[in-house]
Amino acid sequence: MKKIEEIKEMISSRKQFLRDEFRVKNVGIFGSYSRKDPDDDSDVDILVEFTRPVGLIEFLRLEGYLQDLLGIKVDLVPKDGIKPALRDYIVNEVIYV
Repeated sequence: MKKIEEIKEMISSRKQFLRDEFRVKNVGIFGSYSRKDPDDDSDVDILVEFTRPVGLIEFLRLEGYLQDLLGIKVDLVPKDGIKPALRDYIVNEVIYV
């Protein structure tokens, strides 16, 4: 199981590529990894903000890229797609890369 520091470093080292290839503006980690209590079955919850709207195919390409990069399942959540009931919860625990 990877530690949040490893995940942050892996994403951080590719921020320019993420900007150029996927139009990613900001990336953050939330959920069990940000709370530092993941278990062996945990996926990594990633909050993403884009520089412009993206389509489903581009979104799924990014999710697949991050899964391959990290070697664990990724639950990718667009910042503008957070359900209002979860917004405060996610925003309060997100750790930006």
